[in-house]
Amino acid sequence: MFKPLDINDNKENKTGETTASEHLKCLIIGSGPAGYTAAIYAARANLSPVMYEGLQPGGQLTTTTEVENYPGYPEGVTGPVMMEDLKKQAERFGTDVRWGMATKVDFSGEIHKVWIDDEKLIEAETVIIATGATAKYLGLEDEKKYAGGGVSACATCDGFFYRGKDVAVVGGGDTATEEAMYLAGLCNKVYLIVRRDELRASKVMAERTMKTPNIEILWKHQTKGLFGDGVVEGATLVKNQGEADEEEVKIKIDGFFLGIGHTPNSDIFKDYVNTNEVGYIKTIPGTSKTNVPGVFACGDVQDDQYRQAVTAAGSGCMAAIDAERYLSEKHG
Repeated sequence: MFKPLDINDNKENKTGETTASEHLKCLIIGSGPAGYTAAIYAARANLSPVMYEGLQPGGQLTTTTEVENYPGYPEGVTGPVMMEDLKKQAERFGTDVRWGMATKVDFSGEIHKVWIDDEKLIEAETVIIATGATAKYLGLEDEKKYAGGGVSACATCDGFFYRGKDVAVVGGGDTATEEAMYLAGLCNKVYLIVRRDELRASKVMAERTMKTPNIEILWKHQTKGLFGDGVVEGATLVKNQGEADEEEVKIKIDGFFLGIGHTPNSDIFKDYVNTNEVGYIKTIPGTSKTNVPGVFACGDVQDDQYRQAVTAAGSGCMAAIDAERYLSEKHG
């Protein structure tokens, strides 16, 4: 029942739709700590998982230099090396890791359909969604230039490297204020760059931020660029942009943090899987189960609170166990 069909037997039916090329017990969409951990557990449970890594194999951690807060790496490890380790472990137990991107799904039936690269149709009894979330950036060329050299979208991940230094956080919502508060406990000074003359954050977070002595809020400032010799040494800002008293301001910083939120990579699932107002997939508390039987979600695509490698890995473990139990109950 679970034996893959010969891909060469693919044909188009009379409706023009591609016929299924494979029938799987477990399909994992996306990689990163959540996807790879799900793959390790699913493979060890004899679910013969197939994983499609997506556009960014390894997820957001592949853009991170040093990872020092993941258990098991006492000397730290680079994000790409860590993801390669997890991938090798998943493959060691039999996960079929493939390059490709899920572009369409149909979860209306008991067997779930997923199209890869708009061409290949896969039918799976269980689907584990581990597509992650994408950090929002300002779109400055300098953000790319200094990636890994002072630009970060995760204070919890990278704040440790800036202990006792001066940093800046961009944004005025809850994400930005939370990042600023966290960094204030580590850094000498935190600039909060806010393009408006008020904070969009909740009242309690706004009050806490404004009362924190080493946080300086730069009202009505927008980031024009970053500067430094190989690493971030400062930022160029524009104050009161478009007004008569517009002026250019430079601040000296060692780290530049984006606090303008994340976009969960969940668009193709929204017709079937419940999400919150931002797009994070809703799971039944304490599980990885979505509202669709046999479809599970793990990692940052369903986590709008922690967004850490270790919590993503833990939820990947949950997803694989939930998938194995689902199949056991289904087949007896």
